[in-house]
Amino acid sequence: MLLRILSVVFPVFAIVGIGWCYGRLKKPDMSTANVLNMDVFTPLLIFSTLAVQHVALDNYGPIALAGGVVILGTGLLGWPLARAFKQQEKTLLPAIMFKNSGNMGLPLMLLAFGEAAMPAAIALFLIENFLHFSFGAWLLDRRVKLTTLWRVPVLFAGIAGFAVGHSGITIWPPLGVAIRMLGDICIPLMLFGLGVRLTAANWQSLRAGLLGAVASPLLGMLVAVVCAPLFGLDQQQSAMLLVFGALPPAVLNYIFAERYQQEPDKVAAIVLAGNAASIIIVPIALALALAPTP
Repeated sequence: MLLRILSVVFPVFAIVGIGWCYGRLKKPDMSTANVLNMDVFTPLLIFSTLAVQHVALDNYGPIALAGGVVILGTGLLGWPLARAFKQQEKTLLPAIMFKNSGNMGLPLMLLAFGEAAMPAAIALFLIENFLHFSFGAWLLDRRVKLTTLWRVPVLFAGIAGFAVGHSGITIWPPLGVAIRMLGDICIPLMLFGLGVRLTAANWQSLRAGLLGAVASPLLGMLVAVVCAPLFGLDQQQSAMLLVFGALPPAVLNYIFAERYQQEPDKVAAIVLAGNAASIIIVPIALALALAPTP
């Protein structure tokens, strides 16, 4: 079991570590690469899975809904924590609710549960992004217009892939290969970019950082354990939901906080501390998720 967990987490943290080391040495500007990843490579991975491989995402509605409950439930349970530790709700709650389901979640799910689990992982990724760009943005700015959500590339790719996959349209195989090859770029680039991004974070606002680092995975796992049976998830999907709940805060939280000027230094500290703590927390979650049932 220990060797299996190590084989899952080592590639993830190794690539993040390489990105961090390269970021410290060269201080590269990853903005163009990150934009390409969010606008091109990740959407193409989603489109390829749903349309080229004809994966019926409607079969994964229960785990997507359960993922949404994990996100919202984490925020609900985190509300009294924010009050108790005198943190602004708009600073703490989004940071602990919205998980690193792309940079870390997709690679972890692939390595831990195999290629067959990718549709469920993408369903969790899509619901997390939908809620982050809608409810999460609204939490920070009540003037956000939800009618523009379809313009978000990852969500548009999900809609387009779902439509093509259910229309009976067959993608020309060479075009399908090209789409898949571009989509395969996204996961290692996500991890490398995460490592570079973490070099820009700092340990200021340590109290908020440690609070978020602990609250995000513990509350997420608690909600996952409670809601998995309610949605009738099978053993593997329940395990995936547990790992999803244990994921650290998304780097996107820092980008949102910076955009809306909502204490970005504190959010950066939460993201940094949460991703550092995931070195310990994620293997524990994987041990629980991969443990054989009696």
